[in-house]
Amino acid sequence: MKQEKWLTEISPKTKLIDFNFKEVWQYRDLLLLFVKRDVITLYKQTILGPLWYLIQPLFTSIIFTLVFNNVAGIKTGGIPPFLFNLAGITIWNYFKECLVGTSDTFKKNEAIFGKVYFPRIIMPMSIVVSNLLKFGIQLLIFVVFYIYFIFNGHELMPNSSIVLLPVLIVFMGMLGLGLGMIISSMVTKYRDLTFLVSFGVQLLMYISLVVLPLSLFQEKGFEWAVAYNPMAYIIEAGRFLLLGEGTVSEFGIVYTVLVSIFVLLLGITIFNKTEKTFIDTI
Repeated sequence: MKQEKWLTEISPKTKLIDFNFKEVWQYRDLLLLFVKRDVITLYKQTILGPLWYLIQPLFTSIIFTLVFNNVAGIKTGGIPPFLFNLAGITIWNYFKECLVGTSDTFKKNEAIFGKVYFPRIIMPMSIVVSNLLKFGIQLLIFVVFYIYFIFNGHELMPNSSIVLLPVLIVFMGMLGLGLGMIISSMVTKYRDLTFLVSFGVQLLMYISLVVLPLSLFQEKGFEWAVAYNPMAYIIEAGRFLLLGEGTVSEFGIVYTVLVSIFVLLLGITIFNKTEKTFIDTI
């Protein structure tokens, strides 16, 4: 009798390190459906809808400019303070949304995970992909204000390496996805982490050069506070590409790439290990 070949075989035991990218590719249509769901349902039944994508970074940039630049007197070199802050917030928001959105994957989707099988990693991946739309809209708003400041006499020039911006976004997404999956796996046992994530993200923002320039940390002798923060290098590199202002070190580039890859692989490993038993502990 000829043995029947199955299309998919579900096994309770797998290797510790098992990425199974082939299976994820087979479920790519489901990934697109989740992305579509995230985009459509996020602001459904809201009055302003997608305009919230624009309101949040604009109001945040205005407040930061008033508080940090006008009141505290923090200098931003030759860059208009509002544009300096908008660039940092636009880049930071993508990382923050990826991290916060994926950090609660198991808890938010326990009903779906308990009823039907599909590669669980599809869910956090869909969050990272869907946030690209929000990032694209906010980046477009940044370009509009960039052109506005040029027409008002400011000498602004993006760096010639701006074509590398998509690469920067990829590594930022990898870092957010990896950290989010690690936290999500830990949340299944330690619910307190859900409350700590929002608080921790707010603190991390201030040592990631979002509103404070690197020169200020160097001047005050606190350069060590950002020396091992990969997001600080990403945001500084982003400003360098978009505004032509800032510094990009070889150490920062290599360090960010290595940390992003390591965190992503570690996150996938822990996530895959947790998905086998999370339904018993959540």
